[in-house]
Amino acid sequence: MDIYTVEDRDVNRRIDLFLNDEIEDISRSALHKLIEKGNIKVKGKNVNKNYKLRAGDTIEVQIPQPETVEIAAEDIPLDILYEDNDIIVVNKPQNMVVHPAPGHCNGTLVNALMYHCGKNLSGINGELRPGIVHRIDKDTSGVLVAAKSDTAHRGLSAQLAEHSMKRIYNALVYNGFDSDEGTISTNIGRSPNDRKKMAVVKDGRNAVTHYRVLERLGKFTLVELRLETGRTHQIRVHMSHIGHPLLGDSVYGPKKQLFNTEGQILHAKVLGFIHPVTGKYMEFETELPDYFVKILEHLRQ
Repeated sequence: MDIYTVEDRDVNRRIDLFLNDEIEDISRSALHKLIEKGNIKVKGKNVNKNYKLRAGDTIEVQIPQPETVEIAAEDIPLDILYEDNDIIVVNKPQNMVVHPAPGHCNGTLVNALMYHCGKNLSGINGELRPGIVHRIDKDTSGVLVAAKSDTAHRGLSAQLAEHSMKRIYNALVYNGFDSDEGTISTNIGRSPNDRKKMAVVKDGRNAVTHYRVLERLGKFTLVELRLETGRTHQIRVHMSHIGHPLLGDSVYGPKKQLFNTEGQILHAKVLGFIHPVTGKYMEFETELPDYFVKILEHLRQ
């Protein structure tokens, strides 16, 4: 069971809209069904989907276990940066989904981790996401940490919640910058026009991204991006919001892209955190992958 506490900024919001922003990968219609079945309660009592939140409300969400899904361990090569009894750090390639979902149960990072780690993955996130503490998009490459024990999972999750993990990305974006560095601070939530997308919205969750120009390349710019928070699609939404959508991002950028890419040119380059068991600070840095370097070299020419 997950418990959410209503803050002042969310007072008078409908419960279904609030939870739609809080819970990833769930539709409003699915939330309505959960409310109708009594799986969502406020202070232990059933409510309807139109319930307006009050200050101090505690929302209890019990999402039923999904129907049994056979997730096969698959011998998919992994670029392992570090591994011990509690954690495993990998360099995820572009075009790999992090975890299975209904209708897509093969070829994911989880399938590969299950083959490599066997049953030694944390079970906190359920049978579809064993070991998964945080995610990066399918078309984003780079460093990611998974938990092999529940203790490690809780420790890493706490650092994510406290925004204490160091997460630095490199991206190629459209247009030049007037300044060499800056900070974007907005609220991000579901787009009112397309619930499959995120957007800068008044009643969303606070999101902060710091950017620094690394190289100016005519109509494009290579930038370093440091996440202070970790909202869904945060970098893609923020950069589009300030007029610098990511190259290759047809969702938040131009529908017609200038280059034939497999998605946004975005790489999770650095990940730093406190080891959840030993207490030692660890930091991992990855090289830009070939797909990124080839486009970078083309632009330099």
